[in-house]
Amino acid sequence: MKYAVLLAIALAFSTPATAQHAHGTKGPNGGLMEDIAGVHAELLIAGTTITLNIFDEGNKPVLTKGFSGSALIVVGAERETLALTPAAENVLKGDAKKPIGAAATITVTLKTAVGRSGQTRFKR
Repeated sequence: MKYAVLLAIALAFSTPATAQHAHGTKGPNGGLMEDIAGVHAELLIAGTTITLNIFDEGNKPVLTKGFSGSALIVVGAERETLALTPAAENVLKGDAKKPIGAAATITVTLKTAVGRSGQTRFKR
């Protein structure tokens, strides 16, 4: 019984720390936001361009100097992989060969300047 109470207390205090960001929520610029490699990534798509805005846990911009990444765009049986490179203070960008439709699933692989890496999937 004593251990159950201790476990309940531990879980009560740990829940807010893990609930800092809900997956698939809207980011500061209206794009989908996901956690990846220890940062928050906001995906924006305009025509053929993928823009990935990078933020910290407090949604403050993170410098992307030294970051690298790629995006796999899948629409039905069609696939295209493109490099994502730093384009501004907290931005990574890449250009596809043709416009990215609403049915696209985009898998982003990211490596931070400190060597953390991760992958996440965005479904438009």
